[in-house]
Amino acid sequence: MQSALYVALSAQVALSNRLDTVARNLANMNTVGYRADEVKFSEMLSKAAQDPVSFASTGETFISRQTGGLTRTDNALDVAVEGEGWLAIRVGQDVAYTRDGRMQIDADGVLRTLNGYDVLDAGGLAIQLNPDNGMPNIGRDGSITQGEEQVGAIGLFRIPDDAKLRRYENSAVMPDRPAEPIQEFIQDGVVQGYTETANINPIREMTKLIMLTRAFDAASKMIETSNDSQGLAVRDLGETA
Repeated sequence: MQSALYVALSAQVALSNRLDTVARNLANMNTVGYRADEVKFSEMLSKAAQDPVSFASTGETFISRQTGGLTRTDNALDVAVEGEGWLAIRVGQDVAYTRDGRMQIDADGVLRTLNGYDVLDAGGLAIQLNPDNGMPNIGRDGSITQGEEQVGAIGLFRIPDDAKLRRYENSAVMPDRPAEPIQEFIQDGVVQGYTETANINPIREMTKLIMLTRAFDAASKMIETSNDSQGLAVRDLGETA
């Protein structure tokens, strides 16, 4: 089989993977705090033939950490994260991290996400409020006050730059390396009454979708041409035999 066919097939696999990430990004463009999927490709060089042949890898998918924009909600239980920090939430026996700062106070006064997960402080403990003392005030450092009394503080965590992230429910992630509590709130902090949008540019993603679709069609055409060429070669060889 001709090398062009292998090259075209490797391109189709890579493009299919990229199309999946773009489709997933577009589906979550309105998900609060969502982080887009990106794909990193590399070149694979085959030396089996007399002349080296380059193939596209299937690509390595990773989660972008680029921040999104802020949307004002004026809801006292909404917070947006500024900087590189993440909110911690308790999911079973594990901890996940999210930029979705929409919260609620349950009947027992525990601060939870809209999906019912405990929001944690810097020590990894659930935050207990008084449900009868009204809406809390939340400072940039995550400190929570009700009336004149500080009743807790939302933890803000930094995930190492080299940590690999895997997705959890909604827009949450789980890193393969421990996150560390943030203790300085100059560049990092929370803003009460706001939420963070997904870091997805829908126009750019639609442009990518069009370009990738065209490239996929071109690869399909290359495979078709290669098959036709091989068929003609076999037929010609059969006639001269």
